[in-house]
Amino acid sequence: MSEHHSTNPRQGLVCLDLEGVLVPEIWIAVAERTGIAELRRTTRDEPDYDKLMHFRIDIMEREGLSMSLIQDVISGLDPLPGAKEFVDRLRARTQLIILSDTFEQFARPLMEHLGRPTIMCHRLIVENDRIVGYELRQPNQKQRAVEAFTSLNYRVVAAGDSYNDTTMLGAAHAGFLFHAPPNVIAEFPQYPALDDYDVLFDHVMSALEAH
Repeated sequence: MSEHHSTNPRQGLVCLDLEGVLVPEIWIAVAERTGIAELRRTTRDEPDYDKLMHFRIDIMEREGLSMSLIQDVISGLDPLPGAKEFVDRLRARTQLIILSDTFEQFARPLMEHLGRPTIMCHRLIVENDRIVGYELRQPNQKQRAVEAFTSLNYRVVAAGDSYNDTTMLGAAHAGFLFHAPPNVIAEFPQYPALDDYDVLFDHVMSALEAH
């Protein structure tokens, strides 16, 4: 049987960021719950992820914020409008992996809402219900994951919204900014900036089918 009659993309893989692309920003939700405006700072504002996380951990220590409180905030978060349907459409056509700089303790309930797609992320160090540190699965893990997938002969298309996504977009065969803030769009004009799931779906599928 000829393989050329299939209309589905072959050897395609889509890599998506999580927060800001499919679900709300967790730390902004925590900031809104606690009234601590400093926690609104995200990877959209701070390119140095290690600096950002130590900033957050220091604030949590200073304010006595518990892991339980943050998990309670996360339990009330739903995917962004249209995100679950977008994920379902993608998974019906190709393979999807979420590459996120969130943590497995945060991501678990969010993945339930999205139909349990595969996610690669980091891990928090928690002692006595307090976040005291974190373990990176790998430095610059989004870019390195995409590079690994391309080395396995996948055609990779990626989308994200923040500074920490741009190396992932650059490593992919095609990269798109989605729901990105003006500062990121201005600094990375080489990536098309989109804001609608249907438009992103069309761009992703076209990029997967390109030769």
